[in-house]
Amino acid sequence: MYVIQKKMVSQLDIKQLRTFVALIKVRNLSRVAEQLGVSQQAVSEHLKKMRNVFNDRLFIRSGNGVQPTALAVALQPRVTATLEAFDSLLTPETFSPSTTSTTFTLACTDFEQVSLLPSVLADIRQLAPKLKIAIKKLELDSLANDLKNGEVDLAITNPSLAPSAYPSETLYRERYKCVVSSQSKLTKNEMTVAQISKIPQVVVSPSRGDFSGAIHHWFEAKGHPREVFMSFPTFSAAIETIHSTDLCGFVPSALIPNRKLRVIELNETPPGFDVISTWHHRLSNDPLTLWIRKLLVNTIEGRSTPG
Repeated sequence: MYVIQKKMVSQLDIKQLRTFVALIKVRNLSRVAEQLGVSQQAVSEHLKKMRNVFNDRLFIRSGNGVQPTALAVALQPRVTATLEAFDSLLTPETFSPSTTSTTFTLACTDFEQVSLLPSVLADIRQLAPKLKIAIKKLELDSLANDLKNGEVDLAITNPSLAPSAYPSETLYRERYKCVVSSQSKLTKNEMTVAQISKIPQVVVSPSRGDFSGAIHHWFEAKGHPREVFMSFPTFSAAIETIHSTDLCGFVPSALIPNRKLRVIELNETPPGFDVISTWHHRLSNDPLTLWIRKLLVNTIEGRSTPG
């Protein structure tokens, strides 16, 4: 039995341990030096430091080589295991969706929950049946902290609402469609920006409840400010209200067609917006996050392919 002080452990390094294992196998200093690509003096220095740490000669000269002491023989399995554990740090972990059994949290608005996620989640169920997916409502005011604290792993939003300091990836370009109720008394299916601005409107403002909406400045720049009477946190609620009132609104084209809505074509095209995914820096090389991001991109590319 040997006694080693904790403060002595700090004097050990990987080079010394590799020298130790090589000496156990080869039992010749010059051949170990050649094998490791160092000088024989370096091998001797490594051995000297280990002798000081373990207070044992470890290797004794014998003929043209060395023989391990009883302590060296006893240490071999533990030193080998230590080196194997260290080397495993340098080996990329093999990621297998089929065996992944953790929880991944994704935040987005109800728009993406309806238009994008069903196909993605179907693929996840098929390829990663043990993976749990938590879909959360997009909370804009806390999104940065949610990503930082790990309460959200990936968020789908647009650049103007995403934390600017975090990495992101553009998924696709979306555009708005002007809609009224399918029961609306408006007979025109085409109108000007000036005409549509006269119709009372609703906006969708996730978690903030303001009345400006995404294309508020576009109307003002055209010289036709609109009047907004209702604000909703979700597109589904806005659509239901538009269907049952005389209000109009703007919804992403991915939510059209909808039997409850009628599209009004405008003489000018409203500005579009990018849909992005965003995550915290610590997950940039995370295998699961990379895999989910790839699924999102593949789904989008698939639905945009003709036929």
